[in-house]
Formats: sequence, C-alpha cells, structure tokens
Amino acid sequence: MRIIIGLGNPERDYKGTRHNIGFETINKLAYDHNIEINRAKFRAHFGEGRIVGKKVMLVKPQTYMNLSGESVREILAFYKLEPRDILVLYDDTAFDLGQVRVRERGSDGGHNGIKSLIYHLETDEFARVRIGVSAKPPGWDLAEYVLSRFKKFEFDDMVYGITRAGHAVEMIISDGMTAAMNKFNPGGTTQATPPPESPPRDT
Repeated sequence: MRIIIGLGNPERDYKGTRHNIGFETINKLAYDHNIEINRAKFRAHFGEGRIVGKKVMLVKPQTYMNLSGESVREILAFYKLEPRDILVLYDDTAFDLGQVRVRERGSDGGHNGIKSLIYHLETDEFARVRIGVSAKPPGWDLAEYVLSRFKKFEFDDMVYGITRAGHAVEMIISDGMTAAMNKFNPGGTTQATPPPESPPRDT
C-alpha cells in the first residue's frame, strides 16, 4: 500500500492558504478516484482506495504543519511500512504557481512540514511532489506569506498546479519515480493540461 500524504494545517482559518495546497491535492485525488476521506486515526483524516489499480491511503495529518512527522510515524508503525512507502505532497515557494517537481529524496529546503518528517522518520529518503506557490514578495515574512490566501488572479494557476500534482501522483504509482521525474521535472516532455472548471475544496 502506498501512503500519500498531503501537508497542511487543520481548521477553517487555514483553508485556501498556500501552505494547504497539499491538503487540496489530496482532496482532488479523492474526488477523481472516488476515495472517501472519512476516517480519523493517527491524528489524521484519511481514506483508503485505489489509484490506477494500486491500493493507496490518502492522508491529511491534523497535527499542524510543524508536527506532521508525528502523525506519519504513527501510520508507518501501525501498518509496518517504511519511509519509502510514502509520497508527500506540499507547497514550495521556490517555484512559480502551477509548477510541479518530483523528487525521490532530499533536504527539507526550509519547509517545516518536511523538517518534521525527516526528524521523526530519521531519514530524508522518501518521495515527494513539490507544488509551486510562487516566491514571497519583497518585504513579506515567509511564515506570513505561506499562510496567505491565493489571489483571484492566481486561481487558474493554482487549480492547474493541483491538477498537475495529481497527475504526477498517478504516474508515480503507475510507472515509477523515474518516469514521473522525466515527465514533470525540467527537461522532461509533457503537454499542458487545461485546468478543471472549478477547484477542489478542503473539507
């Protein structure tokens, strides 16, 4: 079973913020693949189902971003899985809104959710899909920026990024990491996919 984890913060105050684009991508995957996020355990909301015929668990930790690793560690311990069995979806200010990058491993890059995962799993050897939310404007505090909401003019690019990240997850599951990196990372070949008519909503 592949554990697909979207990083974000619980509670209504954080809906629609840049830091919650991992949650929104989980919602989109759940919608596209008929998976209900209807269970609460491991300090997370989650649901189980199949994507491209493979069994998956879609997870939204409810510990707040900085403690995400605590929830993920509990899940792996319960199911007797390893860090290589997870795939993490999260926001990244290093990329323009709508861009997606696939990585097999790596440092936290200053992201507190990834920092928590590396600390609690005691490794950085886990796959991730980084979803661009654009660099912070001059004069902004980074924490303030990632907790800000997307502007109306960013709407289409935001939805495109969520959709594209979902496609990356599907390809990782069906064809493996190398194929996904070749397709979605710089130098790969890919056709742009039009954004859906409306965005997924966090629930």
